[in-house]
Amino acid sequence: MGPGPVLLVGAGKGEATCGILYLAGYLRRHGVEAYVRLYDGDQTEEDLQRTLKALIAHVKPAVVGISLKWYLHVHRAFVIARTVRKVDPRIRVVLGGNSAALWWRELLAFDCFDDVVLGDGEVPFLALCRGLAEVPNVARRGADGAPRKSAFDYVQSEANADVFYSHFDDIFLSQLDLGGFSGWVAPGKGCDQSCVYCGGRRAAQRLSFGRPNPFLRPVEPVRQDHREIDKHIWQYRYDFPGGSTPYLCDVWPGLELKHRATTYFLWGVPAPELVRQLSERFDRVALILDIGCFGESQRLELMGKGLLKPCPTDEALFRAIDDCLKYPNLELEVCGIAGLPFATSTSLKQEHALMEKVLRRGCKVGYQRLQSQPGALVTSHPDRFEMHSDAVTFDDFLGWFSKRGTVRKGIPMITFRDAALEKAVQQNCAQLDATIADFTAARTPVVTGRSKVKTTLLGRREVPLGDWLGRYKVPTKVQGVPVTVLRSYLGLGLAVAPTLDPRTFDDAMVEPAENGAVVLAALEACQRPVTLDEATGRLMRTHGLDPDSAGELLGQLREQRFISLV
Repeated sequence: MGPGPVLLVGAGKGEATCGILYLAGYLRRHGVEAYVRLYDGDQTEEDLQRTLKALIAHVKPAVVGISLKWYLHVHRAFVIARTVRKVDPRIRVVLGGNSAALWWRELLAFDCFDDVVLGDGEVPFLALCRGLAEVPNVARRGADGAPRKSAFDYVQSEANADVFYSHFDDIFLSQLDLGGFSGWVAPGKGCDQSCVYCGGRRAAQRLSFGRPNPFLRPVEPVRQDHREIDKHIWQYRYDFPGGSTPYLCDVWPGLELKHRATTYFLWGVPAPELVRQLSERFDRVALILDIGCFGESQRLELMGKGLLKPCPTDEALFRAIDDCLKYPNLELEVCGIAGLPFATSTSLKQEHALMEKVLRRGCKVGYQRLQSQPGALVTSHPDRFEMHSDAVTFDDFLGWFSKRGTVRKGIPMITFRDAALEKAVQQNCAQLDATIADFTAARTPVVTGRSKVKTTLLGRREVPLGDWLGRYKVPTKVQGVPVTVLRSYLGLGLAVAPTLDPRTFDDAMVEPAENGAVVLAALEACQRPVTLDEATGRLMRTHGLDPDSAGELLGQLREQRFISLV
């Protein structure tokens, strides 16, 4: 290996962007010892700081790369960078991602960051890791302390065949981290639309990535992505750029997909052939259609003004829904945003009527209120739409998220200046919430003690505690303690260690001692179809649980689909 090591982390909780996985593989193939922390389960800043100290002591990185893709994570990026600085001031701290590229001047005003990579990161980050003097697409402080950026010479396109997943057996520092990967594959990059609410719109792509147009990646690197990750995942996830049926049909042949599920995010409506291919090639399909907003008149007005991507009419939407309903292994969700510009009393009525109609067809519905998103037109210029944004500038967003959980809750929103209209939108959202809750309740099976259940796992394996949580985190004396790792039918993970004494070592990501033993006993009790009363009785006899505790445990396992009704 050459220069390094390098540690790549995400700035937010949960699963970081898959971009750091592509980057880590690229660095490995070019002689740099790169590692990732993909999944961040630390709930407090103190937990995060302890984890980072242990990671740095274990990896001893020369460079720490922080992925700041999403603006929601800007404050956490500062916590990470300042912790790295405190642990070892010699480490080079590099930021990358959409939000980092947007805010490079503001971020470099803080001495906890050394460089900001602008746009695609593979070539610039490799040059930084090698300590080269000339690095494209990078912003840093000059001799006078003022932030400056180098020439924007590296822009990926369909000609770049050297970006793909690799070294999945080497780049992860724990099995928990690898298990947190949800199967994302990026068939393409970029966007050519100008949605009013989106910080990743066409203008932002050109500004931050130098990318004039979106592109689909060459087929062979995308096939390599599938081959590299297949043994590690339970599903494949695809996003908007991969919507071309001929393209995907070029990628999929020869790949073993039938034993996997897929989640596919698509704006507009899918071609019937794409729906058929998804249903036939995968075991289960979750198809999520983004239609912009639920009010047709508002949707058409936004499209007519060039402020919304091409979205279907209601008639076209229901043709697509009817086509999707022909496939029993396909679950459909229709999503949109409430409170977009040009809402009227008419569009609010249309929202509710369309949502009810979609729900009656047996589809799921997802929606949220319009949020402030840096780089979005409505966030930067809310006055043009007679609206107000809770955050506009970098300082606004940093201040908001530095206080979230204490002074503030949630994320910054965009509202209407017209008080009557804003009140009407709020009332309509409350009605939408109630409608979704009513339909969900009506479809929820009535469960009694006589209902039959059965264990439904996608996977079960045994690993040592040190391999599961990472040897950097686990004391030597308990690294060999066996952990049973479970994957539910929904893809949720659970790790139990019945022989682990929590007084010796305790971690929120593992159920130790008696708790772990009871979970395994509950799954064993439901190995064959049994009534809930029978399973409850068995747990009472074998582990001394009272009826309420046994029922609560079985209910939690059923909600997460570790056990299912039969």
